[in-house]
Amino acid sequence: MNVFEIFAERVETAVGRALSDRGALDLSRIVVEPPRDPTHGELSTNAAMVLAKPLGARPRDLADAIAAELRADGDVADVEIAGPGFINLTLTDAFWRSFLATVIAAGARYGRSDRGGGEKVNVEFVSANPTGPLHVGHCRGAVLGDAIAALLEAAGFDVTREFYINDAGAQVDALARSAFLRYREALGEEIGAIPEGLYPGDYLKPVGATLAEQHGPSLVSLPESEWLPVVRDAAIDAMLDLIRADLAALNVGHDVFFSERWLSTGEVDRVSEAMEALRDRRLVYVGRLPPPKGQPSEDWEDREQTLFRSTEFGDDIDRPLMKSDGSYTYFAGDIAYHYNKYLRGFRLMIDVLGADHGGYVKRLKAAVQGMSGGEAALDVKICQLVKLFRAGEPVKMSKRAGDFVTLRDVVDEVGPDPVRFMMVFRKSDAPLDFDFARVTEQSKDNPVFYVQYAHARACSVFRQAAEGDVDLAAAFAADLEAGRVDAEYVSAVTDPGERGLLRRLADYPRIVDSAVTFHEPHRIAFYLYELASDFHVQWNRGKDDPQLRFINHGEPSLTKARLGLVHAVRLVLSSGLAILGVQAPEEMR
Repeated sequence: MNVFEIFAERVETAVGRALSDRGALDLSRIVVEPPRDPTHGELSTNAAMVLAKPLGARPRDLADAIAAELRADGDVADVEIAGPGFINLTLTDAFWRSFLATVIAAGARYGRSDRGGGEKVNVEFVSANPTGPLHVGHCRGAVLGDAIAALLEAAGFDVTREFYINDAGAQVDALARSAFLRYREALGEEIGAIPEGLYPGDYLKPVGATLAEQHGPSLVSLPESEWLPVVRDAAIDAMLDLIRADLAALNVGHDVFFSERWLSTGEVDRVSEAMEALRDRRLVYVGRLPPPKGQPSEDWEDREQTLFRSTEFGDDIDRPLMKSDGSYTYFAGDIAYHYNKYLRGFRLMIDVLGADHGGYVKRLKAAVQGMSGGEAALDVKICQLVKLFRAGEPVKMSKRAGDFVTLRDVVDEVGPDPVRFMMVFRKSDAPLDFDFARVTEQSKDNPVFYVQYAHARACSVFRQAAEGDVDLAAAFAADLEAGRVDAEYVSAVTDPGERGLLRRLADYPRIVDSAVTFHEPHRIAFYLYELASDFHVQWNRGKDDPQLRFINHGEPSLTKARLGLVHAVRLVLSSGLAILGVQAPEEMR
């Protein structure tokens, strides 16, 4: 039950009646949302404001006419016009009782929808070079991508979580040479310092030991052209196992691991195939590009190049597809990869990329739009940097990698729940400070604790309800099972603080819907913190005033009604935490 959608329809009906003599109206910009100041009502609409200019009318005059229609709505207790023409509504007690009963009846489905209709969506995230353990930057992208996927699933989309393995190019050859050194070390050879350009981390020692066990000294005498493919494949497989294990510790998994090398190996060159698809759409040409702004002319090679017409789709310049040596550019490989997604039936693609990929957004979007003929769309989410602190002091060293902090270091120290919640407790394109001390303290200043504690408190209410002469928790459960929890059942929920909780609960479907639309799970995290805060405030009011306590064994009807409210809060907290991949504990220890 989305209260805001329901009243958006009613507002549009009221507009149609009030302005029936004004001809066809564009109602697309009308919204119904919570007012910024809760003292101004429970719902607010901009209808008069957005219709005033096209109708050449004063917003207040339109608001008066629309408000008159809304006052006739049986679920509306009061209508006020504020400022230049906002219309604020207060709903009746009967409506809110009916709303609470509907939320309870919906159960875990409340806030979820079928708007996706089973549409296939590809969410690609992490996609690291398989050259070592994941670092804390990958951690943020992993949580963001997994939460976006869960959001879309909650809205009825058919989601594929995908990892693009960057296993082509010089970096995996450097990995192989690094692993070969560790192989020789495992055979007893003194290898000295790891040369510049190779990977020095201890995580490659097990790879070397495995190679020594499997091959003995046989690889040592071979030329590099023969041992390198063998060692490279073994090292990539080992790194992927390491990456999967690190992600599993964060409760992140992928449905598909897609190899970059596969695009240009085997019987079919899929990069060339994608380039032909672009040529068929007349999006490839041979031409010259101007030098980049600010680059000295002597550093610029003015030559004819094979180019993609990316400016036709909003990019700043057309993009090269071929290098001077005749090989394809990295961008051509990106096009081929997204073309493969398109061929697999994905018309919506979401890429979660690191902060250093900001310059790729326009060209990637242009590529998807061009190669699909406008049938597919790409949304790119950029994850800004994560800075680690411990009690305010920067954290720089890793236990495993030596020169950076790994994802596993962070998860092993504080657990997956604080990591997952805090990684989305800020918009992804904003830098994030992660303090080990803060995310483990038990206080309101620790958002994940505050939200989980609210859920545990809600569960504790039911344990308290079971402790009297009559097990009121069991009685409520029986009524719920029998379908007796209706509007009359919860009619005793009347306190202003309880009403505030109802208003917050009503906002959940709207928040989920907007988070799905913009692929922004931080909206869920922010909402959960606000709901938890409202619940804790009402709990504390009960400590000060016994009449407001959720449990009063002397008044079983009132207690069961309030159990309905607490049950609804518990449902929504659990639902939102599940989307974020965070546990909803029944007790906090």
